[in-house]
Amino acid sequence: MIIREYRPSDCKYLAELFYQTVHSINAKDYTDQQLNVWATGNVDINEWNLSLSEHFSLVAIKGGIIAGFGDIDKTGYLDRLYVHKDYQSQGIAAAICDKLEHAFEVSKITTHASITAKPFFLHRGYNIIKEQQVIRSNIPLTNYIMEKPL
Repeated sequence: MIIREYRPSDCKYLAELFYQTVHSINAKDYTDQQLNVWATGNVDINEWNLSLSEHFSLVAIKGGIIAGFGDIDKTGYLDRLYVHKDYQSQGIAAAICDKLEHAFEVSKITTHASITAKPFFLHRGYNIIKEQQVIRSNIPLTNYIMEKPL
């Protein structure tokens, strides 16, 4: 596996990976209605590219396929961390996260973890600060504000 920095040419592939992962892996914890407002399939590629370019963003390549990606901003907010639905449980998220957590000199890492991702972050030493409901198109999505002191 190769982990490299994000390139704008990756963006459309990351948007597809995001949609497919949410609609398959997260389906055990969220309803179809929730999945559809979370990952609509209509990601604004320009907005995502701008965000990923402004953050420290990494892409994992395995067997020539983009297998995962993640990004963190300079405040220590870990924004996205997604692994392709066919590459789960292979250490990809952990490898990306290891690099993201050490990208900036910050005292803690903060993330908003889905129900599905909560055990992964707990295993990495994150603490739950609070459970919250994020409203998208009048549909509530449960996630957790989590922090890891460094």
